[in-house]
Amino acid sequence: MDENAPADTLPDFRNLGVTVRILLLGNIGGFAAALMQSRSFAQIVPQFAEIAAVLEPVLLLSLVALYVLSKWLMRLPYAWGIAVVMFMEAVWTALVLDAGRVAGEAVTPFALARAWMLCALLTAFVAAYFFWRRRAYSPALTEARLQALQARIRPHFLFNSINAVLSLIRSEPKRAEEALEDLAELFRALMQDNRRLSTLADELALCRQYLNLEQLRLGERLRVEWDIATMPEDALVPQLLLQPLVENAIFHGIEPGTEPGTVRICIALDKNQVRVLLSNPYHPDFQHRVGNRMALANIRERLALHFDVEASLATEVAGDRFEIRIVLPYRRQD
Repeated sequence: MDENAPADTLPDFRNLGVTVRILLLGNIGGFAAALMQSRSFAQIVPQFAEIAAVLEPVLLLSLVALYVLSKWLMRLPYAWGIAVVMFMEAVWTALVLDAGRVAGEAVTPFALARAWMLCALLTAFVAAYFFWRRRAYSPALTEARLQALQARIRPHFLFNSINAVLSLIRSEPKRAEEALEDLAELFRALMQDNRRLSTLADELALCRQYLNLEQLRLGERLRVEWDIATMPEDALVPQLLLQPLVENAIFHGIEPGTEPGTVRICIALDKNQVRVLLSNPYHPDFQHRVGNRMALANIRERLALHFDVEASLATEVAGDRFEIRIVLPYRRQD
């Protein structure tokens, strides 16, 4: 998904989940057409076979073309993108029918018109599904949850950060100034439009600023281990991917403990995937009552919106540590 893509755009046709959905929806639409055109139950299978003889080659040719043209199509205004796809489907349908004519099957103008009508209806059906799905998963609808998450972050975090800065103003004015700059940058990021994608480098910088502020409050109790030697800094990820997870790691893993605790952050490129592992100490007997499911649910929704089935988020308790694993495709800004 293009970082600067408008609210309504065509889906990312390079995405595996989108490809599978197009194949399924196309065949469901073809089967529905066979049902409507059949006069008896016995006619359904041969009718669907007749439709599939045209439908399957058109679907496969379309998927290849959409994969190649995906980046260009996503830059077009939504209406123009739909029009281009409709035209392309009509061309593929005509070419497949023409190939059938060469093979010895007669193609009448009525048959061509019927095929074009079916093609247009199927394309509109698939386009409507993806439009509905994007709206259903859109951050515009889940924004209330993100705002609730941010509202929880701000009072708790702001109070602690200001107290930490006040304690430094006289003894370490330079450090207090840097802390205020980090605080300003963090809240600037929280106020931004979270529907856009950000680079891992920017997310990591924001995460470090947050950790700098928490280090003022927790001191030696908070230790952070980084493993980011192979991290792709230009990888595109949803905004506020790391900071809420790091905040949860501190809130649930460091604050309840009486001893110093370590938050481990590992980000690596594995073939065409970005893998994120974040872990913190786990204290089952001293957990805060407030859970972290809101942050996890919000991140899952945004991963699904931007990357569909190619991204995942999983959690587990491994011994005395709580782990969050995120896998997402490696996408860069074109």
